[in-house]
Formats: sequence, C-alpha cells, structure tokens
Amino acid sequence: MKTFISEITEKLQVLRENIKKVIVGKDEVIDYVIVALLSRGNVLLEDVPGVGKTVLAKSLAESIELDFRRIQFTPDTMPSDVLGVNVFNPKTLEFEFKPGPIFTNILLADEINRTSPRTQAGLLEAMDEGKVTIDGTTYELPKPFMVIATQNPREHFGTYPLPESQLDRFFISLSMGYLPLEEEVKMLEEQKIVHPLERIEPVWKKEDLIKAQDLVKEIYIDRDILRYIVNIVNVTRDDSLFSLGAGPRASISIMRGAQAYALLSGRDYVIPEDVIKMVIPVVVHRVIPKEGSNMGRAFKEELIRDVLKRVKIPKVRL
Repeated sequence: MKTFISEITEKLQVLRENIKKVIVGKDEVIDYVIVALLSRGNVLLEDVPGVGKTVLAKSLAESIELDFRRIQFTPDTMPSDVLGVNVFNPKTLEFEFKPGPIFTNILLADEINRTSPRTQAGLLEAMDEGKVTIDGTTYELPKPFMVIATQNPREHFGTYPLPESQLDRFFISLSMGYLPLEEEVKMLEEQKIVHPLERIEPVWKKEDLIKAQDLVKEIYIDRDILRYIVNIVNVTRDDSLFSLGAGPRASISIMRGAQAYALLSGRDYVIPEDVIKMVIPVVVHRVIPKEGSNMGRAFKEELIRDVLKRVKIPKVRL
C-alpha cells in the first residue's frame, strides 16, 4: 500500500510541475484543482477576467490526456446546447441522440452565471451523478468527469446568480487573484514567442487518474478527525454567524478533500492540517453570513477562519 502511494505521489508531483509550466505563481490553486479531480469533485472559479481560469482547465486536461470541451454560456444558451438533443433521421424514421459538449472528461462552463436558471439546472444531474437524462433516457457520461465553472463575482448586470442547490454541487470554490509583480513579468517572458500551453505534453494517462481516484477512498482517516470535521460544519449552522450554514455534503467534501490532500502530500493517513487546508474552499460558497452578506468572499473567509478557531483540534495518534 505505502509503495503504491509513493508511486502515485511521485506521479502527482510530475503532474503538478507540468501544470506549473503554464500557470505561474498559483501553486496552491493548482493543488486544490488536483485535489478536486482526485476527489471526483467539481470546481467553481470565481474571479475577474484574464487571470488564467480557462488556461488552468486546459492545462489540467492536456496534462492527463483527457478530453476537454468549453461552453461559453450566454442568456440564450439552452439545456439542449449543453446536454444534447434527439434528432429525427428521415432515412431510418427514428430519433437519434446527438450528444452535447457535456460528453467529455473536463467541461469548462465559462461564465455559468450568464445563462438562465433552466440551463444551469441542466448541469445538476451531471455534476452529482455523472449522467444525463434526455427525453426519459439516461446516458452515462465519460469517466472521469469534472465540471470547472467560472464566473465574475464583480459583475452582476445581465447575470443569474447560482442558487444554493447548485452551489452545493461544487466540491470547492477558488479565487485565483492577480499575479505578484515578478510572477507577471515571468509570465510575459514565457509568452514572448509562444504560449506555454502549446508546448505542454501529457504526463498521465486516463487510467492513472482513475487508479488515483480509487486510492483516495482508502486513505485512513481517524474517527476523531471525522468528528472534528462534523464539529466545524456544525458551527457554521450557528445562526448568530450565518443565516445559512453548510450541509452534510460539505462534511463529505471536507473528508474526501482531506484524504486527497494527504495523498498529494505522500501520506496514507489524514492529519488535522489536511482538514484545515480544505475547510475554506469547501465551505465558502455554501454559507451565507448573518450580517455583511454583500461584503464578498474575503468577508466570508474571515468568518470561516473564526469558525476554525472555535473548534478544538484533535490530537490523533497514528
């Protein structure tokens, strides 16, 4: 078991370094996206345009020989534009299913809050169960499957905010932010002649990823750490802090994310620090503050840090 974990961890480091050839100065964001992929979770990237959200998704897909498709959402995008549609064939006199772009391994749902709630809801089954239902027939999506959705939190005109039920389907929510000065200079130097994305080569096969995803569930997590996770999530349900707290899906996501983070760190067991690392990106989009609900992501992150201070960290012997 430990030998196998060591091999997977080494491959994960290669994957991380490969993505870093394209995405500079965002090591933590890269780690979180890899953790989400290992956990079979979906990612919501909330940030202003031009900070590398699309490039990050493409770099991940190119590094693992995964199929990648991008949908630019607009107000007139229909569910059939995403999922597919049955088309009548006059030669066979039968309807034939034409798969939509969702039939891929990594789907980039660009500016997801620009499309209608009806189209947003069309993604729910796919994100939760890895399948879609068209006209009463259910189709399995390719494995692995992951949605990376983007939205600009600063822009509200002509947008449709995602409802809580849909936000809860996202494993984590991340904000990339602007690059530090020197890192942005480095980015310009690397793109003077050709974009690094054009030079990126696959370092993993699809089968490697599926094995790693299966291994995540075998990472040991002590019962005291499970109780620690539940205690953290339970504090978010304190109505003096939040008008909406995190639900059980958040607890599951923190647990799975902590297991994946342990694997990425080369361990076959979870430590409390793995849990702490996962709490903010897992919980931040699932809670609504009691006061200051319009203060933005930074305000919610600070509240969640206060939540972490309230809960005693367990001493686990491993």
